[in-house]
Amino acid sequence: MRASPMIRRTTVLLLLLLCTVLAPATAAGTTPKGDWLLLPERVWTADGDAAHTGWAVLVRDGTIAAVGPRESIQAPADAQRIELPGATLTPGLIDLHSHLFLHPYNETLWNDQVLTEPQDYRTLEAARHARDTLLAGFTTLRDLGTEGAGYADVSIKRAIEEGLIPGPRMFVATRAIVATASYGPGPRGFRPDLDLPQGAQPVTGVDAAVAAVREQAARGADWIKLYADYRVGDHGQTMPTLSPAEIRAIVEAAHQIGRPVAAHAASEAGVRNAAEAGVDTIEHGYGASEATFRLLKQKGIAYEPTLTAVEATSEYFQHYVPGQSAPTPAMQEAARAFRTALKLGVTIGNGSDVGVFAHGENWREPAAMVVDGMTPAQALHAATDVAAKILRQPQRLGRIAPGLAADLAAFAGDPATHIDALQHPVFVMKDGSIYRRP
Repeated sequence: MRASPMIRRTTVLLLLLLCTVLAPATAAGTTPKGDWLLLPERVWTADGDAAHTGWAVLVRDGTIAAVGPRESIQAPADAQRIELPGATLTPGLIDLHSHLFLHPYNETLWNDQVLTEPQDYRTLEAARHARDTLLAGFTTLRDLGTEGAGYADVSIKRAIEEGLIPGPRMFVATRAIVATASYGPGPRGFRPDLDLPQGAQPVTGVDAAVAAVREQAARGADWIKLYADYRVGDHGQTMPTLSPAEIRAIVEAAHQIGRPVAAHAASEAGVRNAAEAGVDTIEHGYGASEATFRLLKQKGIAYEPTLTAVEATSEYFQHYVPGQSAPTPAMQEAARAFRTALKLGVTIGNGSDVGVFAHGENWREPAAMVVDGMTPAQALHAATDVAAKILRQPQRLGRIAPGLAADLAAFAGDPATHIDALQHPVFVMKDGSIYRRP
């Protein structure tokens, strides 16, 4: 009996996935769990600002068993030793704002990715992006929306968890929630009789907003993402989209079922509406005032500045050249917001909006945070223990300490003093399995 077209199509997709994604991972040296004694030049645990010279880390069955001076660690006789000369071992890094289903806009514009790239193809791309991210030392991602690819992030997360493909730990938001007709493609610039794919789930009214939360959670969303504002002004200005009542309804419905809420909010009004409604994180925040950042501090709302997204779009569309051009007005606005939040002591997590720029270059966000005022150690904290707390995972991720998951990365040099060392990963372990080694 011949297989149906759907079965043949699914089989081909799976074979392509195995050929294009699993083979490179094997070449990278994926190694099963076991007892490992890691011997870098330095260990940065995230419990302080400085790395410890002459320390080692013992890993047993996917968990950190011991960390400290080499002579203090009693390793089993059969533990495999890995020397990492000149390298600093850190907790696996975390990016709190990613889009695995996007790739840089100077390759393909956002509209064209959503309109012309089939979801099957985008899922294959996302699998490759996940691998590139992991090999760069980022062992955990919060992925904030599939941008028109439905609930495919849930399948990517499952494939990673079940060992089908290599990738970071995933916390996913599925479709995201937007106000009707506010997040295209379209309607502006397209024929009004076209029914176009959308970048997120559109809602109008409190009832529809609550229904969207419940639907996305039921499909597998770990976080709920909403768009508090977008470029809907008559000249493309960023203005509020969802009403305060709709935002409050989304937050209340999400919190009731244990899902935290991330809010895209770039304008003063958008950030304030989201903060007053009790969201858990603000993404972007470029136009927020000092008074509104004080509100974030007061309410314990974390902030992901996504500085690299602004830099990348400035490169693509405003002829900005890193190291040569003066920062664009958009970059200056983002830097001002970041410095205001830093001055006020707002919790700042490492969230880059990767996908706007190339996956695997996630290091650019900690580097940008240092350029705009953080110390290298502060930027490392933002990508490790601070990020783990924002994810509500401090007892599992973000530090090198006994009992935590063995998610670890090593970089040539010392990123706690020179953040650019993050560009040079030499070792990556996730959950006790090795994906990159010298």
